[in-house]
Amino acid sequence: MMDRDNRNALIAAAWIMLLFGIAAFYLPTVMLALGNVSTVLAGIVGIGFVLAFFLVFWLRGRSQNKGK
Repeated sequence: MMDRDNRNALIAAAWIMLLFGIAAFYLPTVMLALGNVSTVLAGIVGIGFVLAFFLVFWLRGRSQNKGK
């Protein structure tokens, strides 16, 4: 049986994965559109997306460790 903390962590992770999954689905379209303007800008958006993915989970882990 899951306790309250584990359930909340699972729900939060599921929402984060869902939102990043939707963003990843549209990322190629956005990058192609930005690539017509500037390839550097398209690269920055791609790198920013990957960094944001890991940043969200890193911040979530830090906030959960502060409570312990």
